[in-house]
Amino acid sequence: MTIPPKTARFRELHRPGDPLIMPNPWDLGSARAMASLGFAALATTSSGFAATLGRNDMQVSREEALSHAAAMVAAVDVPVSADLENGFGRDPAEVTKTVAGAVAAGLAGCSIEDNDPETRGTVYDIGLAAERIAAAVEAAHGQLVLTARAENFIRGNPDLDDTVARLRRYADAGADVVMVPGLTSADDIKAVVGATDRPVNIILSPRGPDVPGLAALGVARISVGGSFTWLAYGALAGAAQQLRTGAGPYPFWELVQAGRQLVSQAFTD
Repeated sequence: MTIPPKTARFRELHRPGDPLIMPNPWDLGSARAMASLGFAALATTSSGFAATLGRNDMQVSREEALSHAAAMVAAVDVPVSADLENGFGRDPAEVTKTVAGAVAAGLAGCSIEDNDPETRGTVYDIGLAAERIAAAVEAAHGQLVLTARAENFIRGNPDLDDTVARLRRYADAGADVVMVPGLTSADDIKAVVGATDRPVNIILSPRGPDVPGLAALGVARISVGGSFTWLAYGALAGAAQQLRTGAGPYPFWELVQAGRQLVSQAFTD
């Protein structure tokens, strides 16, 4: 079986202690801008993409997510991984459809989480969750890097022991990378890194270690989730409020000039 070059490159970039820094653009323009800044790989953000449609997270369909992912792949030369939420279905067969679509979209990677949106934020039983990851791995056929996400820490159940047990089951099911959103304690991160032989992805948080700190803990990939989307909306909200409330000076002009320069450089072709 021939592995796509971008997938092979993406896999090689996961080095514990020398992590891949992977931002999460929310649309084609932000993807091209981030690629132009030298990032070696990018990942979509489900919440950020939903925001471009005027929706909240978990309100995008499988077809919309995969179409968005394919457009991102076509827009940049670096590997792209997609946040595919829970695989858009409880049943492993639905996860199979989603990951098969991810392969067809030309993605170098994708993530599947164990969150059950039908129960308003709880996680699947560990047995079912592992079956879903096994189905995703089979559908991937080694053509993309499959990340399994254990969602306990952002779903109201910060149980480290259960999380570690899940990661081990997902690794046994064939996941290439494991991920624990919401994990911020250095001790907990160290425990997760030591619990499995799979590369670990941690989402950067103001409550947790910085990039060098995560590298020292053996993390292999660092992402930001929807944070850059919210940063853009935060800057917009601040500038709009300054404009609405009256007279200058308007400090947002510095950001305007920086943004215009980035776009000019990134969109030259």
